[in-house]
Amino acid sequence: MIIFFICLTILILGYKFYSPFVEKQAGMDSTVATPQTRFSEGVDYVPIHPVRAFLIQFLNIAGVGPIFGPILGALYGPVALVWIVLGNVLGGAVHDFFSGVMSIKEDGKSLPEIAGKYYNVVFKGFMLIFTAMLLFFVGVVFIMSPAGLLSNLDLFKDTFLANNTFWVLAILAYYFLATLLPIDKIITRFYPIFGLLMIVMTVAVAVSLLMNAPHLPVAGDFLAYFEADHAHDFLSPNPDGLPTWPLLFITITCGAISGFHSTQAPIIARCLTNEKYVRPVYYGAMMCEGIVGCVWALAGIAAFPEGYEGYEGLKSMLDLGGPGLVVNHIANSYLGVLGGIMAIIAVAVFPITSGDTAFRSLRLTVVDAFNIPQSLRNRLLLAVPILTIAYFMTKLDFSLIWRYFAFSNMLLSTSVLWLATKYLFDRGAFHWIASVPAVIATAVTLSYIMTAAIGFNLSSDFGKPIGIVVAVVGLIGLVIVNSKHKKSLAQ
Repeated sequence: MIIFFICLTILILGYKFYSPFVEKQAGMDSTVATPQTRFSEGVDYVPIHPVRAFLIQFLNIAGVGPIFGPILGALYGPVALVWIVLGNVLGGAVHDFFSGVMSIKEDGKSLPEIAGKYYNVVFKGFMLIFTAMLLFFVGVVFIMSPAGLLSNLDLFKDTFLANNTFWVLAILAYYFLATLLPIDKIITRFYPIFGLLMIVMTVAVAVSLLMNAPHLPVAGDFLAYFEADHAHDFLSPNPDGLPTWPLLFITITCGAISGFHSTQAPIIARCLTNEKYVRPVYYGAMMCEGIVGCVWALAGIAAFPEGYEGYEGLKSMLDLGGPGLVVNHIANSYLGVLGGIMAIIAVAVFPITSGDTAFRSLRLTVVDAFNIPQSLRNRLLLAVPILTIAYFMTKLDFSLIWRYFAFSNMLLSTSVLWLATKYLFDRGAFHWIASVPAVIATAVTLSYIMTAAIGFNLSSDFGKPIGIVVAVVGLIGLVIVNSKHKKSLAQ
């Protein structure tokens, strides 16, 4: 139990003491006019109160990512909590903050457009392709997962509501409206309420686990984890023999670091009325997502009773019905029947609210890339084909979509960290807050694609070192470039 509270303390202290230092490097200015003030048009550039902005950003980035990912990552043991906390404070929150910073500094534009300014048209094209891919994958995942959860509720058993196709079409119809309508018609009105619902549900699950869960990790679990008899296989403690490096870092993205969050940044950057709100909205929302991730990682580790014990119990339930079944088990076991139904519905609502903003972000990305006027006709011409293609993608295997989503997610977060590095480097600021996480993310991404079945499918002994070598070379290159840059400034 003490480990869980240590994790929460680190996240809170990270926001209290580290985030002001990060903000100082970004050059925020509360006196300048924001994009919302300069481009107000009643569709996307609409003023939002900072509290509402925080709740909307939190809901947009959360979805089922910080729930499903940490549950899957719990198979790796208590080290999952370590990755969530350190990844969040040093990587994910910095990534989200600079996604907001760069967007609000560049008129609320999408990240591919910003990449074209700070690097070149090639990097812009690269980010445009992978941003569009990721947004499609996110949107499809956030159709399939809530539809599956809702159609399998006992409450809807033996009714037409138990039909998965019904829920897929219903969610798509909602996505069509939310993508098409001005942001203040649905998103700013209802999403703050859903954001509060997620906070309440997370607290309820955490309290129930801490009071009743039979296998809460203690400090000794961490010590035992690193004892000599496990040291040699530290990189492969998963019950299936899957290596921690790099798979844990790909499995748990939301909660630790997620490229998808950068695609959501322009939505709120176009609505903030002052640059001083960037840190609490973006950095703060990511810190809260880290807390959600810790709660569900704890749930995966601790929530299985005798006879269905520990990691083997978690693995058995995942094999039987995936992370959705684990959520169902935890909600019903620890929150009671009514609480369980409310929690399942909440877990279905959260991805829907992220899915619609994923498709909205995709529309904004295309609009920015091709300078398309924001008329109703043009919004229709974009929304209809996007959602039609998404429907046919729901016919594909969920696990395949999830693997591509996970890789695209990590690749995009890596690209954004390098973009933040360039932003800080050009300012003459302390770029290491972004460049060091960028190096680590590069190593993870390369190691994964070298060894994954969807990539080069090399053996782990050969594939994993490639990412590590590239990271070391990248770090050395950064030191050299930084040294030359300082000398040029001194002359």
